[in-house]
Amino acid sequence: MNIAIVGTGYVGLVSGTCFADTGANVTCVDVDAGKIERLKNGEIPIYEPGLDELVKKNVAAGRLKFTTDLTAVLDDVQIVFSAVGTPPDEDGSADLKYVLQVARTIGQNLNHYVVVVTKSTVPVGTARKVRKAIEEELAKRGVDVPFDVASNPEFLKEGNAIKDFMSPDRVVVGVESEQAKKVLTKLYKPFLINNFRVIFMDIPSAEMTKYAANSMLATRISFMNDIANLCERVGADVNMVRAGIGADTRIGRKFLYAGCGYGGSCFPKDVKALIKTADQNGYSMEVLKAVERVNERQKSILFDKLKRAFDGESLEGKTIALWGLSFKPETDDMRESTALVMIGLLLEAGCTVRAYDPVAMAECKRRIGDSISYCRDMYDAVLEADALLLLTEWKEFRLPTWGVIRKAMRRPLVIDGRNIFDSEELEENGFEYHCIGK
Repeated sequence: MNIAIVGTGYVGLVSGTCFADTGANVTCVDVDAGKIERLKNGEIPIYEPGLDELVKKNVAAGRLKFTTDLTAVLDDVQIVFSAVGTPPDEDGSADLKYVLQVARTIGQNLNHYVVVVTKSTVPVGTARKVRKAIEEELAKRGVDVPFDVASNPEFLKEGNAIKDFMSPDRVVVGVESEQAKKVLTKLYKPFLINNFRVIFMDIPSAEMTKYAANSMLATRISFMNDIANLCERVGADVNMVRAGIGADTRIGRKFLYAGCGYGGSCFPKDVKALIKTADQNGYSMEVLKAVERVNERQKSILFDKLKRAFDGESLEGKTIALWGLSFKPETDDMRESTALVMIGLLLEAGCTVRAYDPVAMAECKRRIGDSISYCRDMYDAVLEADALLLLTEWKEFRLPTWGVIRKAMRRPLVIDGRNIFDSEELEENGFEYHCIGK
């Protein structure tokens, strides 16, 4: 089967590479000529464990190609996936201009039946707009070429995307014809053979499923952060509370970890977009509005703890070490990361910031330049530091040599934004230790 995937961002590149690895012939398309040239040379523009090897393998096998010209491959494919960006507008709604550009290009050049599948995260009703854009372009040409639209939202977790794609919890596919269902069933046959669930539904339900899933996960995070903040005030331990409620099979244990806020390319954007979709349809998503408010407040909670630890003393001139810059481990993605909020607050307070992250320091420098110091490792970051703030729970941060860190720091103060350290161990090593919800 021949397919094209438009957009070589996170979703497009991972999806295209994994489809190629299941035997499809995939052409990834992007308007960024520089990115396409780098991909042809084996340079991967994103950090995702295992992706570079998989790209090289399928390029070498001839199943994965890259181009800037969708029109050149349109006659040879049965499916076109649209995986272009849908950045949030100023009002929080998803910007569909790139999605509709792809649709118009297809309409201007379509000569045979294809299934046009939206892979990007898009609001309910987008498929109708895509269909209309294609039909308008076909009408301008005076031709009647059959096609179908479909929705196939992605549920990939950054840092674990390849496994998620190859061994999915579920594959959600929204279709409006038996022919489209037949074509996409053939594409997903390798997954059906392995008994993974491919759930077919109507298109609006598929579009809504993606937003509902991410919003539910964001809700669980903000709920536990709210509970954690109350635990601190009443003398409870959020870790024990999490164990207690997580044992209830109706609730489960996942996404119940308190911390210093969620970030990334999905949760913040999708919560905003779903709130906006509801507003546009005369309904107010009160729970999600609270989820968003709690998360924004949570991103500054470590700064509040830092100020309290210094008991009114000015932070100006203090050296603060940060461990972790990416919004989560196993990625260099800093979109909506707590680190960006913390760095802004610390610099505004007159602090010197020394930071270390295993993979995200280049991305941080691209975003904020040399306003902070980028350190060679986690021990370098704590030299002469007045406090250490843990923002991202990378594995290499879990078992540091506290004796070395104690000697390197000016003041032995640790504020743990992800609750990964043992309070008794730190106190035995002479540290003042603060975490979330305890």
